[in-house]
Amino acid sequence: MVTRCDACPLRKRDLFVGMSDDEVRQTQRFKVGELTVEAGTPILTEGAHSAQLFTVLSGLGLRYSTLENGRRQVLSFVFPGDLIGLQGAVMAEMTHTVEARSRMRLCVFDRAALWNFLKHAPSRAYDLTWIAATEEHFLGEALTTVGQRTAEEAVAWALVKVWKRARALLLIDGSAMNLPFKQQDLADALGLSLVHTNKTLAKFRERQIATWRDGQLSVTDLDTLAAIGMVGTDDPPPRPLL
Repeated sequence: MVTRCDACPLRKRDLFVGMSDDEVRQTQRFKVGELTVEAGTPILTEGAHSAQLFTVLSGLGLRYSTLENGRRQVLSFVFPGDLIGLQGAVMAEMTHTVEARSRMRLCVFDRAALWNFLKHAPSRAYDLTWIAATEEHFLGEALTTVGQRTAEEAVAWALVKVWKRARALLLIDGSAMNLPFKQQDLADALGLSLVHTNKTLAKFRERQIATWRDGQLSVTDLDTLAAIGMVGTDDPPPRPLL
């Protein structure tokens, strides 16, 4: 069953800005279907052209860029509500890969219809600008983390960012959430070695601040973790949903 935009479960989350009835109808006309992919499936591939845009309805993924020698830079973790493929819609080809890390369900939009959609729903053009600006801001913050935070500060920063996003999406059960990424993914996001990342996570576990093992992240002292990472604990600001 394809989820109708007026019944989208994500719209009930406080994380997302409300939409007018007309915006919902326009978005429904723009949507062409849904796609379900399994963990490990590339959704968009670096260097490729894509005829589609996607909004993540459920599941988690990973954005990364790969050098010619095979080394990888993780750009961000992908959560429900994220729009993926916008870069390809504007620049003709992707400069990064997006891969599913759990079973994901995606709303599918026709890239060729994007400009016509914005023509008839101009308020959504602002939403796309907001999304693009937010991604740029996050990449700037991530670059600051890679360049200026210590390993302990960087890992704490990343765990708090993930935890706050999951909390806003109601993905946390008690004091734990499913986190189907690998510690190598975190290391590649922060410019750290896997050994250094593992040692830092072990310190947090020993101090009973946070534990990440067997695909589960548990945070037992968010305030301390945030203080180490020099980041706030407030929920992320409300964001548009396409």
